[in-house]
Amino acid sequence: MKEIRVRFAPSPTGPLHIGGVRTALYNYLFAKKNGGKMLLRIEDTDQTRFVPGAEDYIIKSLDWCGIKFDESDIVGGPYGPYKQSNRKHLYKQYSDELIAKGHAYYAFDTAEELDNLRKEAEAQKKTFIYNAETRQELRNSLTMTKEDVDELLADGTPYTVRFMMPENHIVEMHDIIRGDIKVNTNTLDDKVLFKSDGMPTYHLANIVDDHLMKISHVIRGEEWLPSMPLHVLLYQAFGWESPEFAHLPLLLKPDGNGKLSKRDGDRLGFPVFPMQWENPETHEISSGYKQSGYYAEAFINMLALLGWNPGTEQEIFSMDELIQAFSFDHCSKSGARFNVEKAKWFNHEYLMRRSSEEVGAEYKEWLKSEKNIDADIQYVTKVAALVKDRVNFVKEMWDQSFFFFEEPTTYDEVTVKKRWKENSADLMRQASEVIRNIDDFSAENIEKVLNEWITGNELGMGPVMNGLRLMLVGAGKGPHIHEILALVGKEEALKRIEKGVEVLK
Repeated sequence: MKEIRVRFAPSPTGPLHIGGVRTALYNYLFAKKNGGKMLLRIEDTDQTRFVPGAEDYIIKSLDWCGIKFDESDIVGGPYGPYKQSNRKHLYKQYSDELIAKGHAYYAFDTAEELDNLRKEAEAQKKTFIYNAETRQELRNSLTMTKEDVDELLADGTPYTVRFMMPENHIVEMHDIIRGDIKVNTNTLDDKVLFKSDGMPTYHLANIVDDHLMKISHVIRGEEWLPSMPLHVLLYQAFGWESPEFAHLPLLLKPDGNGKLSKRDGDRLGFPVFPMQWENPETHEISSGYKQSGYYAEAFINMLALLGWNPGTEQEIFSMDELIQAFSFDHCSKSGARFNVEKAKWFNHEYLMRRSSEEVGAEYKEWLKSEKNIDADIQYVTKVAALVKDRVNFVKEMWDQSFFFFEEPTTYDEVTVKKRWKENSADLMRQASEVIRNIDDFSAENIEKVLNEWITGNELGMGPVMNGLRLMLVGAGKGPHIHEILALVGKEEALKRIEKGVEVLK
């Protein structure tokens, strides 16, 4: 069996969409499951769309996700360089080879001429296609003498090299996910493979590099499915063995139809990029999963199940478990709808699996950076243990625990109106004395003493507990009262009760 070799080959034309991350992930899982290798190749042949900083962003994002490469310009490898702009000296010979074999030709049509042909076709309610039907009437080496072609090339006349699509030929292909596919070449155009500026187009560079880098499987998004016939024909034209193909389903927007886009994220308030991205031209900042508080493991787990399922009820997977379970047998052909709430659910599950010490350390860091509160780590860990089951992200813990770090300065009007009665002030004074006399100020003992006092005096649990919560928190939220009391301590609790009664009486 030949060695499994896959590649993730992004173009640095902007930030890495989560659909791209999923493509990288499936490549990674497939390679590791089969003892293969995965390489990173930067496809930057289209210099007009190059965006400064995008390449660095892609590399850092994949590293955060835990997707590691066996070969790249960073880690090295036997088939480098792994950036197409550093390989451009390679491609012309392959373009020339296709011309020599009669599978490609020079085209000298200007952009203006082609644009006019498109407009003429539109006026007749047709679509202009540069193919077997039209190429014999255009300015190319198929309609010109060799002397004329050589003269134009010698004069430096701009040209493109186009693939000569066979006429009325059925291309038979196999996709691992979609099965057998047949396409008639009459529906395809003669794609440009090489330009006179010395740069290949994606189609030629992609095929040549995959061949030279011994890629065994091309795993990419569904949007590349229309290019598959051309790529298969290019392999045949060169006389090379074609890799196997797998085209992954699209990620769909949460509502409505269509591919998930940045606009959907902006509209519905969720990230579509793994990490925060700042547009170098407009300086617009787009949110990222990392900066939004997602754990990388939760993000990857969520992505893995968009378009693939393990065939079981299991939903939580470590990276190693994903590698063991992954198979294209369980990949969907149809698009996978993104679910914002499910993404949050995954993060909650991973947060709950972290120890209170780990979450406490993260929360301490957040408190320092966002609230300038430098709290004791043991205290923060205890707070984290009490409230982490109530949140999806560490940053949400503040709303559930602010009262552990600062006393109430206001009292929620709705809660006051609902819970504060005529006898509430007197009840709180009595509760204050009971609390003052508790020696063992553990949560368990506080609960025991308060319950005995309430039931022994037939006071009713609601009026006392709701009143104490209002005094300690300033609102109708938070963990059990005995847990709040134990953590803030007796003196702080008594001070808050006294102040609350004075404000509300």
